[in-house]
Amino acid sequence: MYTLPSLPCAFPNCSIPEFIDLPAVSAHFTRVLSSPSKDDFTPDAIWRDSFAMTGTLRTFYSSDSVLEAWANTSKTHHPSNFCSFGEPQIIRAPAGAAWVNFGFNFLTNGTPKTTCSGFLSVVPMEDGEWKIWMMRTILEQLVGQPSVDVYSPVNPILESPESFNGIKRDFECVIIGGGQAGLAVGGRLAALGVTYVILEKFDEVGDNWKTRYDSTKSDSYVHEAHLPFERTFPKDSYPEFLTKDMLSVGYKKWAQTYGINIWCSTKFLSGSWDAGRETWSLNILRHGQDSTIYCSNVVFATGAGSDVPVSPTYENQAAFKGITLHSGAYKSASEWKGKRGVVVGSANTAHDVADDMLAAGMASVTMVQRSPTYVIPAEHYKETHDKVYNTHVPTDIADRIYFSSPAALGRIMSRAILHSKAAQEPERFDALEKAGFLFDRDGDIIYQIFERFGGHYMDVGTSARIASGQIQMKSDSLPISWVEDGLVCSNGSHIRADVVVFATGFIGNLRLLVAELFGHGVAGQLEDLWGLDEEGELKGAFKPCGHPAFWYHAGAVGQARYFSRFIALQIKAKTLGTPLTVYDGTRRAEKVSM
Repeated sequence: MYTLPSLPCAFPNCSIPEFIDLPAVSAHFTRVLSSPSKDDFTPDAIWRDSFAMTGTLRTFYSSDSVLEAWANTSKTHHPSNFCSFGEPQIIRAPAGAAWVNFGFNFLTNGTPKTTCSGFLSVVPMEDGEWKIWMMRTILEQLVGQPSVDVYSPVNPILESPESFNGIKRDFECVIIGGGQAGLAVGGRLAALGVTYVILEKFDEVGDNWKTRYDSTKSDSYVHEAHLPFERTFPKDSYPEFLTKDMLSVGYKKWAQTYGINIWCSTKFLSGSWDAGRETWSLNILRHGQDSTIYCSNVVFATGAGSDVPVSPTYENQAAFKGITLHSGAYKSASEWKGKRGVVVGSANTAHDVADDMLAAGMASVTMVQRSPTYVIPAEHYKETHDKVYNTHVPTDIADRIYFSSPAALGRIMSRAILHSKAAQEPERFDALEKAGFLFDRDGDIIYQIFERFGGHYMDVGTSARIASGQIQMKSDSLPISWVEDGLVCSNGSHIRADVVVFATGFIGNLRLLVAELFGHGVAGQLEDLWGLDEEGELKGAFKPCGHPAFWYHAGAVGQARYFSRFIALQIKAKTLGTPLTVYDGTRRAEKVSM
């Protein structure tokens, strides 16, 4: 169930003059945080905590819920030493929304002691009194421990990744998967002095990108594509959207620069948990040899879904004389010149494959669309991120601004901006529909990312080729059976094809893979990964997920980079014998329609 539309939140609609004493407002609320009362908050106040006070990711709605959760967590965390930082700013959003933002730092004095930061968003009421509309709090560091955000590179010539940490069999953490998520966690753990190893099935770092189909590009804007500690892809040297080879080379270089302990050509076979010893036994196949390693914590960083393809089945498949394959096995259309191509699906990969087919000189290219698809022009998406992710704002700061906000507010803001921009060029989408493309005019990018984990198209040019008829659309009826030269649809129409590529996704429930590798006992303890809970928080990812020594890590590179710091901090606190205290109270019960 998609919860965000029902969550009780909205942007404040108020008038804020240009000339007000912002430092005085900031100073007042910094003092208020030491002992807040209900009168200090708007009735619809929101608090999003990222591990600072709740030991997990939580969002509380309404002043009553915020005050209750703050009071309860303060009993164990004892927050103190509140002080503001940076210049307060007036934020003016679409549809007349406005508020004042400022940052603050504070300490917690429970177990473990931590440094934290946050942002307050305050608004003036009709009587002139200012109140807190939104509060965001973020765990920064464990007191007395190294910084999770700073790490000095080793010498890549003198020290290889394996010799840096030594070849051993016992670790405080093993990370399964060496893509962007696994690499980011590994770097953060190294910064904190936690012993770890990353298990990567591919032969080299970056091969998870390098081995994809030839035209693959990142959906993330270049300023969002960095790994921790640095700007991995300086804008002057790279295009706005990175190719797969750029990502592969960049991530390999990053791993070498920071001496990341990664075992490539290593397949994870199975694992078991010894509750008495609080130890994982992990069976691996490394360079063709079976062995077992041991650890206290596992980070499962293989992605948010499985690599098991999903394809529709049509009757009489043996009749078809052409080529069929799933996009997971697709590399290039270069050998199909002159043939008739069909791609089933209408999201990012389907558009890429159709574009490849056209560029390869295939005789015809047809996209079979099974349901309406949300299309976001890449330049529109870029404009929604430019103010945060750019050459001027440090990535660490940009991440805190962007990822600390509640998803429900992100939904409202992104819809307002993207729909407004789409309305400014209706002919672009009218032309798509005229060509037979089913365009979702009420699209919601937050839904696509957090609930569907895709299913949309970031338009980098293929939509124009659909609108012009270079790529033909079939959306009025679905295929039901194969014939020798293609597919027959439910309305009796015939799609002629020599090659059919199914860009229809993969099985999304990662717990099925966990059950296969760790057993149903472990999988049964875990939450599902991805999708949103009743507070609008991602299920399972980055936080305690049901097993005391197991974490999921996944997502686009921005999520991988930012939330890796919290996984590493949780594991470091646990290894010190002072795990973060998780607050599970004040769960949302009301259901409010917006």
